[in-house]
Amino acid sequence: MVIDYYGKDLSPLSKKKLFLFDMDGTIYLDGKLFDGVKELLNDISSNDAKYVFITNNSSKSVKDYIEKLSKMGIVCDESNFFTSTQASAFLLNDRFKNKLVYAQGTKSFIEELKKNNIKITEEYDEKANVIIVGFDSELTGEKMRTTSKMLTKLDVPYYATNPDWVCPVDFGYVPDCGSMCFGYEKATGKKPIYIGKPNPMMINLAMKKFNAKNSDTVVIGDRLYTDIASGVNAKVDTIFVLSGEATLSDCEKSDIKPTFVLNDVSEIPKIEK
Repeated sequence: MVIDYYGKDLSPLSKKKLFLFDMDGTIYLDGKLFDGVKELLNDISSNDAKYVFITNNSSKSVKDYIEKLSKMGIVCDESNFFTSTQASAFLLNDRFKNKLVYAQGTKSFIEELKKNNIKITEEYDEKANVIIVGFDSELTGEKMRTTSKMLTKLDVPYYATNPDWVCPVDFGYVPDCGSMCFGYEKATGKKPIYIGKPNPMMINLAMKKFNAKNSDTVVIGDRLYTDIASGVNAKVDTIFVLSGEATLSDCEKSDIKPTFVLNDVSEIPKIEK
């Protein structure tokens, strides 16, 4: 019997049909693929199951991610991704169709929103109907000033792609969207509504897209308050891996409890048809 860190039987995982993977800290760290990832993904595909990368990182487009993972030797296409940018586009089209959106984020983030027929401004504009902020690895002082002015002057809905405090890199961490928005809160008094994990919307949409039941699905990630919480909120099994941000001590202290705890994804058992 294959067991997790606490001795829990992992055999139910071998029957899963939809594997929803976080990326940063779960399958790679700052561009370096973890051992066993390719073998696991090949095993999933060869046994009529599906792997999808669900990420809160809005700084890259799906095209960017496909290029990045392809360079690591991972076979993937658009169907293997569901990002907080895509979830944001879905929400904006659903609630603010044809409305003007002020958006702060990377060039890839802005291009992805425009690709989804969202009317975007990156300049101060009192005609904007909604404000959205993404994880911005291209953040400048001028962008911060413009976003702060928009939040101060306009009383419109305010969203952010994800609540993550930090993004893992090879030397440690850099501030993520949650930290950036905390800064805006201190400057303007405004708090965003977060779209990405732990909101279960991304998980629920993925299950709908791939015709998977809750019992068929598992969420795998290294962050308790986003990855694992999203799975818990969507009522699916979760795997917390110790290869990224959170530690075993964090897990033991947290009210958010994963179904399974593993050192890394290489410990996921072989998939069976």
